[in-house]
Amino acid sequence: MLMAGLDGVLNKIDPGEPLDKDIYDLSPEEMKSVPSMPSSLEEAARLSRGRSRVHAEGRCVFSEDLIETFVDYKRKNEADAIRLRPHPYEFALYYDI
Repeated sequence: MLMAGLDGVLNKIDPGEPLDKDIYDLSPEEMKSVPSMPSSLEEAARLSRGRSRVHAEGRCVFSEDLIETFVDYKRKNEADAIRLRPHPYEFALYYDI
C-alpha cells in the first residue's frame, strides 16, 4: 500500500473528489456512482489480474511472476478454504437453539 501511495504521489494521480455525504442516506442510483473496494478476497484477486503494476523510480516493484504466484496462493489457500466452509453466522442461523 505504501508503494501504491508513493506511485500516486510521484505520478500525480488524481484520487478524485472526496465524498462529503452520508452513504447510508444515498439512494441506490446515487450509490452506483460511489467507488467501492472489492467485497471479498476472491473479488480482489480477480480484479488484480491485468491491472497496472506499482512502479518505483521507473521500474516495476514486483515481478509479474511474483504477483501471479501471490494471487494464486491467496485464492487456493485462503479464498477457497473460506468459501468451502460454513461461516460462523450460518451456524447461528441454522443450528442455534
